[in-house]
Amino acid sequence: MAPSLDFSNWWPKDARKGTPVVVKMENPNYSVVEIDGPDAAFRPVEKSRGKNAKQVTWVLLLKAHRAVGCIAWIASFFWALLGTIKKRLIFRQDVAMAIIKAFLLTSLTILAFEVVAYLKGWHYFRNPSLHIPRSTDIQGSLHLVYVTWLSVRADYIAPPIQALSKFCVALFLIQSVDRMILSLGCFWIKYKKIKPRIEGDPFKSDDVEGSAYEYPMVLVQIPMCNEREVYEQSISAVCQLDWPKDRLLVQVLDDSDDESIQYLIKAEVAKWNQKGVNIIYRHRLVRTGYKAGNLKSAMSCEYVQAYEFVAIFDADFQPNPDFLKQTVPHFKDNPDLGLVQARWTFVNKDENLLTRLQNINLCFHFEVEQQVNGVFLNFFGFNGTAGVWRIKALEESGGWLERTTVEDMDIAVRAHLNGWKFIFLNDVKVLCEVPESYEAYRKQQHRWHSGPMHLFRLCLPAIITSKIAIWKKANLILLFFLLRKLILPFYSFTLFCIILPLTMFVPEAELPVWVICYVPVFMSFLNILPSPKSFPFIVPYLLFENTMSVTKFNAMVSGLFQLGSSYEWVVTKKAGRSSESDLLASAERESKIMNQLQIQRGASESELSELNRLKEQKEAAPVPVKRVNKIYRKELTLAFLLLTASVRSLLSAQGVHFYFLLFQGVTFLLVGLDLIGEQMS
Repeated sequence: MAPSLDFSNWWPKDARKGTPVVVKMENPNYSVVEIDGPDAAFRPVEKSRGKNAKQVTWVLLLKAHRAVGCIAWIASFFWALLGTIKKRLIFRQDVAMAIIKAFLLTSLTILAFEVVAYLKGWHYFRNPSLHIPRSTDIQGSLHLVYVTWLSVRADYIAPPIQALSKFCVALFLIQSVDRMILSLGCFWIKYKKIKPRIEGDPFKSDDVEGSAYEYPMVLVQIPMCNEREVYEQSISAVCQLDWPKDRLLVQVLDDSDDESIQYLIKAEVAKWNQKGVNIIYRHRLVRTGYKAGNLKSAMSCEYVQAYEFVAIFDADFQPNPDFLKQTVPHFKDNPDLGLVQARWTFVNKDENLLTRLQNINLCFHFEVEQQVNGVFLNFFGFNGTAGVWRIKALEESGGWLERTTVEDMDIAVRAHLNGWKFIFLNDVKVLCEVPESYEAYRKQQHRWHSGPMHLFRLCLPAIITSKIAIWKKANLILLFFLLRKLILPFYSFTLFCIILPLTMFVPEAELPVWVICYVPVFMSFLNILPSPKSFPFIVPYLLFENTMSVTKFNAMVSGLFQLGSSYEWVVTKKAGRSSESDLLASAERESKIMNQLQIQRGASESELSELNRLKEQKEAAPVPVKRVNKIYRKELTLAFLLLTASVRSLLSAQGVHFYFLLFQGVTFLLVGLDLIGEQMS
C-alpha cells in the first residue's frame, strides 16, 4: 500500500486575522458560536440561521470596550499636552510678557511700513480688500511688498483674528447678561424690601438671673501676621463687643515672625485681659498653611468644643459693639443655617483714586452679587472675615484646609455641597481698609484670582459627585467658577488688550463700536449704581478695570495650571487708618469699660516694665522711610502697544477707536509707572 502523502494538515486552510473567541453559553438552547472579530455578528448570514441575542450583546460590549479605550487614549493625550504646557509655563512663567513684546515689535514694524505707504499715497486703509491694485498698477518693489502684505493679511491673518474676536465678544455678551440679571435681582430686592429679619427679641427673658442662658457660646478669632499698624484697633473693637463676658472668648491668632510685633500684641492682649475680657494669645512656632493653617490650629483646642459659633475678623476689621447681636440671632430656629456674612465698609475709600475705584468694585460685589446670591440661592463665597460660622457646619464640611490660598471660598463650597445655607446681611457693616498702594492691591488681586482656579481643579470631582440638585451643580461650575472667575479675566485681557490693538493693523477684523464703547460704558454704569457718589469716576473705572485684566489673567493662568505663584500668600499692606468719629467712639467706650471694670489681678513688676518699654518704643518717632515708585514691565509694554495702535488708527480715521486706545494706553502708562495710589515704602 502506498504511503499517504497528504500534507494538508501542515498548514491552515485559510489564514484568519485576529484571535478567535469561543463563547460557551450556559443555556443549552444556544449553540457555540465562533467570533472572528467585533464585526462578525453583523456580517450577512444565511436566512435559515436565526439571530442570537447573546451574541449581539457580547459584540456590543466589545465595541463599547474599544470606544472607551479610544476615549481614554484621547483623554490621556490631552492630559499629557496640558502637562507639557504646564512645564513650559513653569520654566518660563513670564510667557505672557514675551508674547506682548512680540506684539509690540510687530506692531511698530507694521506701523513704520504703513506710514511710509501712507506718505507715498497708497491709501488702502478703509477697506483694503476692495482697493488692492492690479499687477499692472504696481509702482515698484516696495509697492509690490505692500500689496503682497495686504493680500496675505486679508486671506490668512484676518480670519483667525475674526474667529477669536467673535468668540471673545460672545463671552463678553454672556458675562454682560449675567451682570444685568444680578442687577435686576438687586432692584427686585430693594423694591420688595427683601432682607433677613430677626423675629422678636431673642435675648429678652423674664428671668433676670437666667437671662445669660439666652446668649449662646461664641468664639471670636482674629488671625494676623506682622500687623503692626492695625492690631491694636482690631483687638480693641472685638474686646468691646456687647456680649456676656462668660459667653465669649477671643482668640488672637498671631503668626508674626517679628518678635517686636509679638511683644506688642501680647501687651495689648494682657491689657484687655486685666480689664476682665476673656482673651487668649496664641502663636504658632511652625507657620504652615498661612491663614487656613492658623485657623485650623486654633480650632483644634479642646476648649473650642464648648462653643457653638465662631466669628472671624481680619486684623484691620473693626466691628461695632452690636455685631454679634445683629448676626447670631439669625441662627436661632434655623438649624440649616451655616454662615451669616456681614458687609464691609471702608474707612479710607476717599484716600486716593485707587481706593475710590476699589470701593466701586467692592460695593457692587457686596450689594449686588453677595446679596442676590444670598437671597435667591442661599449660597455665596465666604469673604474670609466679618462673618459668623456655626462650628458644626465647619466640622461637617471638613474644617479649614491648607490646600489653597482661598480657604474662605474652599470652606464655603464644601459647606454648600453638604447642604448648609448662607445669609448675607447688607445692613450690618464692618469697618476695614482697602489697599492704598498699587503694589499691595496687585498682590491681593493676584491671590484672589489665582486661588479660585486652583480650587476649581481640586473640588470639581466633589461637585460632580455631590448629592445636591443638578441646577446647583450647574450654578457652581458654570457661573460661580467658569463665568465669574475664568471667562471674565480671559475675555477682558484678550479682547481689549490684544485683539483690539491688532485690529488696527488688520482692518478686515475691525471690532464694532458697540463692543468697545456702548456695552462697556453701560456695564460700568451698572457697576457704579451701588455707589452713586462715584459717578464722576466712571471713565477712570472702565479704563482701570481693563488695565487690571493683565494681573487677573496672569493670576488665572497661574491658578489653572498650578504654577508656583498660585500658592503664594503675601499679607496685604495696611495703613492703620481710622476715622475721627471711630477714634472718639473707641476712646469713649474704653473709658466706660475702665470705669465699670475693676482690675482684680495686678501685673508683676517684670510685666509692668515690659509694657512700659513697649509703649515707649511704639510712641517713639518713626524713622522716615523713602518711598519709591516701582516699574511694571507688562503694563508699560502694553501701554506702548496701545499707543502704537492709536497712532495707526489715525491713518484710517477711526475716531472712537483712536480715543479709546489713546486713553487706555495712557492708563496703562500711569499704572506701569506706579503713578496711581500711594507709593510703597
